[in-house]
Amino acid sequence: MGQLLLGCIADDFTGATDLANNLVRAGMRVVQAIGVPAGPPAADVDVVVIALKSRTIPASEAVVQSLAALAWLRAQGARQIYFKYCSTFDSTPAGNIGPVTEALMDALGCDFTIATPAFPDNQRTVFKGHLFVGDLLLSDSGMRDHPLTPMTDANLVRVLQAQCRRKVGLIDHAVVARGPQAITERIAQLRAEGVGIAIVDAVSNGDLLRLGPALAGMPLVTAGSGVAIGLPANFGLVPSRAASQLPSAQGLRAVVSGSCSQATQRQVQDFIARGGQALAIDPQRIAEGADMAAEALAWATPLLARGPVLVYSTADSAAVQSVQARLGVEAAGALVERTLAAVARGLVEHGVRQLVVAGGETSGACVQALGVAQMQIGAQIDPGVPWCHAQALGGGLHLALKSGNFGGDDFFTRAFEVLA
Repeated sequence: MGQLLLGCIADDFTGATDLANNLVRAGMRVVQAIGVPAGPPAADVDVVVIALKSRTIPASEAVVQSLAALAWLRAQGARQIYFKYCSTFDSTPAGNIGPVTEALMDALGCDFTIATPAFPDNQRTVFKGHLFVGDLLLSDSGMRDHPLTPMTDANLVRVLQAQCRRKVGLIDHAVVARGPQAITERIAQLRAEGVGIAIVDAVSNGDLLRLGPALAGMPLVTAGSGVAIGLPANFGLVPSRAASQLPSAQGLRAVVSGSCSQATQRQVQDFIARGGQALAIDPQRIAEGADMAAEALAWATPLLARGPVLVYSTADSAAVQSVQARLGVEAAGALVERTLAAVARGLVEHGVRQLVVAGGETSGACVQALGVAQMQIGAQIDPGVPWCHAQALGGGLHLALKSGNFGGDDFFTRAFEVLA
């Protein structure tokens, strides 16, 4: 095992896969670890992405987990550290993006870093420090109704400053458009003004590619997954199909969906409209003591041979809020996560070896239930979502971990076509 070129810390499991996907497409060999590994990487790779489940836990716990991941990555000789968060900057006034960023800066002795969730391929852009989702400001998008991290302010400088003790500044689009030298000069100016973290504008992949060279040698980069497209060239790497090769697919197919995002709602509806077999999980019945995991597996088992099945708790915001009002936000989420994780494990035990999981929290619960320790990253299905391969419950398993907001309407159907 050689020295890692890049060591990455992601605050949820789908986000880790999203980042790994962009790095693989740019030519890097990547392994994703579920939690901090107990030993060195199992393969000779350029990058290890450590997937944590730290986006919505208390900030102090997120800091502890992130510092443990940093310690492991530094022990492997990682030349640069990348802290990855969601392209919708999911956070609360208390964190966790700011506190984790500053803890990593302190540990690395780093007096400056950048922050940008821009991912133009998935319609996440930053202009004048404001985050847009498609044509809408973040605060006008569906993220304003997120059950755990409602985003009601699109001004990222203001959002991040509320979480940080360091001064937060801006590298705006006029600077980025002039290229790496202008970005480097702006960084020097901001540092002289006492700024420790700078939001960076980016409205296109060209902006991210101009940003990349300016980040060479920066000890810590913080961003969504978009910035990753501009970093491999700093290490002399170019895109290569060999970086994304996985074992051939086999076994039965299934989808488990816990995300309630608008994108995933459309994907569930599309799957059903195409004639797909689907079963909804009712959180209220779980709370009343029903074993819905057992019911779902009994329903799915005779259908698996006919094609992919879908088990979902996806619902619109009004339905989610109704359940949360009865059960409490955390209790409702935990009940559904445990049930869907049990369903995923049961499906794999029944021969599913091609599994799509939708939703960051759901993906985290499912891979933990499956005992997945590391995943090899393969080809992209949609921007930010690749197929992966892991060992689980005694055999090889192809996994696609989809962030709730990602993917086209036909994602659940097309994912299996891409793998085939």
